[in-house]
Amino acid sequence: MTSPIGGDGFMRMRSGSEFPFSIMAAPVDLELKKAFTELQTKMIDRQQKVKLADLQIDQLIRVQKHAKLTHAEIGALPDNARMYEGVGRMFILQSKEEINNQLTDKQKTADEKIKELEQKKSYLERSVKEAEDNIREMLLSRRAQ
Repeated sequence: MTSPIGGDGFMRMRSGSEFPFSIMAAPVDLELKKAFTELQTKMIDRQQKVKLADLQIDQLIRVQKHAKLTHAEIGALPDNARMYEGVGRMFILQSKEEINNQLTDKQKTADEKIKELEQKKSYLERSVKEAEDNIREMLLSRRAQ
């Protein structure tokens, strides 16, 4: 495992932020250490939630594309064509209109969820930035003492 401390005397955080190593090496009081640990834990937790939101958005985009492609393929078929919907291990005969409605609903639902996740993601990203700023401020105030 590589050391977070570079040859230039700066400590690098996961986010790419740098702090002078001399701050990190100074004797730390218990209260500061506890607050630093709390903020760092909070920041890591939020970063993980951002990654999870990204994965969920990617999954919903795939669902949306699949529904769109299926809708396009079904559109080329005649109206009286027999169509079956897969339900578990069986198939149910459905009309073309019903299948198109289901695919449209699936696309709308995925689009709504994507919008919600993007809002949640932007909130979490702001929260990560705030936590990073708080850590930086805490360390700089410690250095000034």
